This record gives sequence, structure tokens and C-alpha cells, in this order.
Amino acid sequence: MRVKQNEGLFKRFLPYFSLLGAVRKQFAAAIFFGVIFGVASGFGLPFMADRVFPIIFGPEPPPLSVLIAVTAFIPAVFLLRSVSGFLNVYLIHYCGGKVLEALRVRVFIKLQTLPLAFYQKNKSGDLLARVINDTGQLQGVVTNVANDLIKQPLTFVGAVGAVVYLSLKQQDLLFILLTLLLVPVCILPIRIIGKKLLHRAHAFLAQTADLTTILNENLTATKEIRAFSLENREIRKFEHAARELFSRAMKVVKYSHILSPTIEVVAAFGVAGAVFYASSRGVGLDQILPLIFALYMSYEPVKKLGRIHNEIRKGEASLERLEYILSTEDSVPDPDVPESLPLEKVRGEIRFERVFFAYDQGIPVLQDINVTIAPGEVVALVGPSGAGKTTFANLIPRFFDVSAGKIRIDGHDLRNLRKEDLRRTMAIVPQDPVLFNDTVRYNIMAGDLDASPEAVEHAAERAFAHEFIRDLPHGYETVVGEKGMRLSGGQKQRLALARAFLRNAPILILDEATSALDATSEEMIQQALSGLIRNKTVLIIAHRFSTIRLASSIFLFECGQITHKGDHEKLYLTSAVYKRLYDQQYMGETPG
Repeated sequence: MRVKQNEGLFKRFLPYFSLLGAVRKQFAAAIFFGVIFGVASGFGLPFMADRVFPIIFGPEPPPLSVLIAVTAFIPAVFLLRSVSGFLNVYLIHYCGGKVLEALRVRVFIKLQTLPLAFYQKNKSGDLLARVINDTGQLQGVVTNVANDLIKQPLTFVGAVGAVVYLSLKQQDLLFILLTLLLVPVCILPIRIIGKKLLHRAHAFLAQTADLTTILNENLTATKEIRAFSLENREIRKFEHAARELFSRAMKVVKYSHILSPTIEVVAAFGVAGAVFYASSRGVGLDQILPLIFALYMSYEPVKKLGRIHNEIRKGEASLERLEYILSTEDSVPDPDVPESLPLEKVRGEIRFERVFFAYDQGIPVLQDINVTIAPGEVVALVGPSGAGKTTFANLIPRFFDVSAGKIRIDGHDLRNLRKEDLRRTMAIVPQDPVLFNDTVRYNIMAGDLDASPEAVEHAAERAFAHEFIRDLPHGYETVVGEKGMRLSGGQKQRLALARAFLRNAPILILDEATSALDATSEEMIQQALSGLIRNKTVLIIAHRFSTIRLASSIFLFECGQITHKGDHEKLYLTSAVYKRLYDQQYMGETPG
């Protein structure tokens, strides 16, 4: 049963050994030099002790030419062993770096395909730890294990061959072969320690993820931490997590490194037994020394194979964390045979048919939504916080899939369209836009990566961003910093609007796109938006009622349902909720 379990464990790693295919020549060379190292270590050193030293230290000094030739054999063996060992290690690290690169890219590509629901369930710090730390651990298993599983057995076979050869050559030393029976004894601590190491490695990786999460959260909330004087609280939280990580790391170190001395003790008992028996039989030191050397060398590969077992156990913990990402199915999959959707002919009709939606918690967020948004219609989504406005808008680009019902664009069920084709028909301006740590030009070109420089600048002009961009140190080539930290809130919002202008998609979703602007800028942007929304289907998630003036229709959301539809005058007269929200805001209060 245990053997089958280990075979199953090794099979789990087999798909990742295919990553070595891209560096198979370098890996083959590494294995070749590893074989030379193993033979030189396992058989060459004992053989040298048996044949070279007796000539050098024989009863009569050898001729000078013979002495020079024989003693030159000593550095020759060690040179061969050292050069082959270095080349083996260097090439293995080269292959390991390439495997790590491919592994991280594979995980990153998978992360790009997963829906927003996955990121709502998983902390960003934990995902960072999996991509950086766990891939590194798995890379070590793939390269080092693949190398040592060839090199160490060859070293072991060479050393055992030397023991057998030397024992058979001197019949009274055959008893030393019995000491090899201690090798299976080493298997017991390997299994016990490996099992404990797996649990400790799981705990260590989980704590690493927690520490990364705390650090990532701290670095993304620097303003809030200083505004509320939370520095000391954050320091205490990080110190506690760091201490816990140290404690768990030391447990991993303990079980990782206790195996080698344990096997050495077992080997020492075997060597001591051989020495005792040889001495009692009157065997001379010159006879027993090569055998003791060969015997010790036969235990060394066992010790390293035990270390490999530990690496596999630590790698198993990382493998489980990585496979959580790699095996996660896309809950918003592309269809097998997508329908054809000519992007240039999209009219922009959006229809919700008996749509229900709930997140993983099972609490209904939208219930029985039946609405049709005509091509070119501008609709404002209003209602109390948590009523379902943002969720309604997020279902249109298929950030989530409906729990029941259908959403259609121009009669096409969204689930029959490729997500890339669907989202190409839309431009989205979020309330808190995220800018990439790149140039101003690239951040605008996110709307259309094939756009010409002239088109980018024209989009910036229409978003009233061109003037402030020209005043930046390097104009459009200025790097905006992480999340656009070198720009003001209003400037970031204008760049986000410039993206939308550049994309020029038939469907536009605005999540309070003017919220970060001052009164003067907001008025200019409202004028720009009047031109942007022309001949487009537009959804405006309205947190501030000043933005609904662009809308030809208003949907009022209450408890996941659209309870009223119409223009401002109609809703103000027919809906007490709408009237209350509107009046509260214009009296300077925040709507509930």
C-alpha cells in the first residue's frame, strides 16, 4: 500500500517533468556529467585507495617516474570528479531556471483566464506566494530530483560494486558485505521524517502566504495607514506573522536536515561493526581501509536519496497549492463553438430574460430581472448601496455568469460568445480606475493596443487630458508609477476616460466616471461624455445623481430587483425610495 502511495506521489510530478523538454540537451549534458561524478565518487575513490596508496606507501619506494605517474592519478581523479560535479550543478541550475520560468508563466497564464469570482475567494498575497514561492519549490523538485535520481543510484551502485569487488578479492573480508544489510534500515527514518515534513511544509507555505498578504495589504494602503495612525498596529501584526513564519520555518529545517545525521549514525554502526570484526580477525589497516572507504561511500547516496525524499515531500505541499490554481475550472467558460459576432455591426441591444444571480454564499443579489435596453439608449442605474446596480453591470461583460435566465446582446446569448469577442464590444470606466506602472501613452493604449500616436493624443484631447499630459516631465512617455500614484485622482480618471474614447466601443459602462473630478473638470467631462455616448448603448452606475442628466431612462434597484423604470420626473413622482435618495443627496446627505 505504501509503495503504491509513493508511486502515485511520483506520478503527480510527472506532468511537470515535461517542462524539461525545452532544455533537454542541457539536461542530458547535466546527467552525463552527473554519471561521471557518480562513478568517480562511488568507485573511483575506493579503487584509488586500494590500488594507488599501496604503490606509494609499499615496503619499497617506487621509482621516481612511477611515483610521479601514480601520484598524478590522485589529482586526476579529483579533477574529474570536481569538473564533472561543477558542470552537473551548473547545468542543473540552468535547467532549473528555465523550468521555473516556464512554470511561473504557466501559472500566470492560468490566472489570466480565471473569473473575478476566483479572486473574490482568494487573497492576493496568497496568490503571490503561490506564483513566487511555490513555483520555486516545485522547480527544485523537478530538476534536482530528476538529476539525483540518476546520479545518486549510480554512485550507490559504484560504491557497492567496489565493496563487492574488494570483498571477493580478499575472502576473509566477505563478512563486510553483511554490513550492507543496514541500508534498508535507513528507509524507516526516511518514511517517518518525510511524513512529518509534509505537514510542516504545508504549515510553512500557508504562513508564508499570510505574511505576503499582510505585506501586500500594507503596501497598497499606505495612505489609509498613515491617515488613521495605524503604523504601530501594522508593525505588531507583521512582527507576529514573521515570528510565526520563523517558528514554522525552523520545523521544516529540523525535519529537512535531521535525516542526514540519522543515516550517518546508521552508517557509523555498520563501519564500526566492520572495523571491530576486522580487528578481531587480525586484518591489517591497509586491507580494511579501502573497504571502509567504499562502505562509507555506499551510505552517502542513501543519505542523499533520503534528502530527495524530503524535497519531494516539500514539493508535494507546493504542488497541491499550485494545482489549486492550475486545476481550477473557469466558471465563465468560452463556448466550444462560438457564434460569429461581427464587431463592426453590433447595434448594442441588451436584453435580460428572467435573470437571477447569487454569489457563492447563495444569497440572491439579482432576482427575476426582465429588461431590454434598446440600441443607443442611455440608462442610469440608481438605488441604495447593495441593491445590485454594479452586479447588473458586471454580468454584461460576463465577469460573472447568471445563475438562471439569459442575457442577450443583439439576440446572442452571452454564453454562446467568446469572452474576447464580447468584451471587445465594450468600454468600461470604473469609479476607481487602475493604471499600470507604465507610460501615459501605454495606459491610454490599453483601450486599443494597435492605435496610432495621433489617435492616442486625439482620445486624450477628447477626455480633456492632453493639456496636463503635455505638462508632465516626459509628456506621453512619462511613467505614471504603480497604480498611477504620480497622478492626481482627477488625472487618473481622465486617462481612464481617454481609454474609453480610444476604444470607441458600441457599449459603454460608466461607474460614476466623473466622481474624482472637481466641478470645473466635471462640467467639461460631462460635455465630452455627451459626444462619447452618441450612438452607443450606455449604462451609468449613478452614485451621484448629477450624472443622470445624460440618461434617457433610469432603472431603480431595490433588494436585487428593478422596481421602477422611467425618466427622472416619473420616478420622482412615483417612487418614494427614489425621491428620498434624490432629496437626501441634494440636501448634502449620503443616500442610504
